Amino acid sequence: MPSLTHEALLLLFRNRPTLAADFLRDMFHETVPSFTRTQVVSADLTEAIPAERRSDLVVLFEAEAPVFAVIVEAQLGRDPEKRYAWPVYVAGVWARHHCPAWLLVVTVEPEMVTWCSRPIEVGHPGYVLKPLVLGPEGVPVVTDAEQARAAPEVAVLSAMAHGQGEAGEAIGVAFLAAAVGLDEDRRAVYGDLVLSSLNEAAKRRLEAMMKGGYEFQSDFARTYVAKGKLEAKAQDVLAVLEARGLEVPAEVRERILGSMDVAELDGWIRQAAVVSDVRDILHPTTS
Repeated sequence: MPSLTHEALLLLFRNRPTLAADFLRDMFHETVPSFTRTQVVSADLTEAIPAERRSDLVVLFEAEAPVFAVIVEAQLGRDPEKRYAWPVYVAGVWARHHCPAWLLVVTVEPEMVTWCSRPIEVGHPGYVLKPLVLGPEGVPVVTDAEQARAAPEVAVLSAMAHGQGEAGEAIGVAFLAAAVGLDEDRRAVYGDLVLSSLNEAAKRRLEAMMKGGYEFQSDFARTYVAKGKLEAKAQDVLAVLEARGLEVPAEVRERILGSMDVAELDGWIRQAAVVSDVRDILHPTTS
């Protein structure tokens, strides 16, 4: 499943569609056409062909008619297939909405910027797609409360990009000042994202300012954090088995990775250290 970070990046652009145009203009110095409204439109680009094509997010900017579109892709790891999919996304959006289409790849992983930025040569003479990549260096460090109030989504993105650094605490404090003016749902989700992005010292400081230990407030964050813990425990089971040199059959691996029960996974971790047959984990023998 997509990670919390992946979904959070898309959430920010979904909640503030003009964010895509802002970065195109301010960071990439692109000439952005005038528009009067925005909308997030279907990211399903499948046509009458066997392969399904679904981008992460498509934002359409309109005046009397569509004037341009931005395909937003959150990319946290290398996926060679994306180099074949991205040109299709751009062409598909261009053909569907009859307007210029930009590809904006967003990542909080510094090492991904170079990989995502590589030009994609499609083969037709002159047809080369050069992805526009927004990495940590392109995200402002938002430590000013007024700036955070004016653009809370940028403040959250700042925490995700820079929260592990020295500015983590100042970013968090600026966000807290801005959070007062947000509706309850956004305040909960954004607060969770900011707290989960900060370094430990900054997190402890902000938790103290918020009076006591902090628990995730939003279903959005709770869902991904819980599933992340389950996935980590499942990987621990497999790691123990593989470290012991035991081969894990595909059906057992699938069952372990699909478990949604913390107690079950904890039991499997203990059994993984002693079983001689991997299948005994799923069907332990009783003495």
